[in-house]
Amino acid sequence: MLLLADRGLRDTEIASAVGVHERTVIRLRRRFVEDGLAGTLAERPRPGAQPKLDRAREAYLVALACSDPPSGRTTWTMHLLAERLVELAVVTSISEETVRRTLKKTPSSRGRSSSGASRR
Repeated sequence: MLLLADRGLRDTEIASAVGVHERTVIRLRRRFVEDGLAGTLAERPRPGAQPKLDRAREAYLVALACSDPPSGRTTWTMHLLAERLVELAVVTSISEETVRRTLKKTPSSRGRSSSGASRR
């Protein structure tokens, strides 16, 4: 985009040639002016909280989900897993959605048809 801009093309022409929205070209030009080439090409820090679970805690969650559920239950639920992680002081707090997303990105166990956890 910057090379096309250097050739004198307008933002609409650059956007059409590259297949992006015109606002993307405008933001890129502005960033180039403000931060220079190195700043434009470098990734900026993204907003948001730090992940609740690092790799070791993720592994602990997966192991817990693959273990036998509490007595009186046939499966682990996201709620039960979240509560257990807090009870065991693995984390200070965690949402059911974070548990669900973490387990979703984890490869399934080859020996079972499911991870052992359900959403209910």
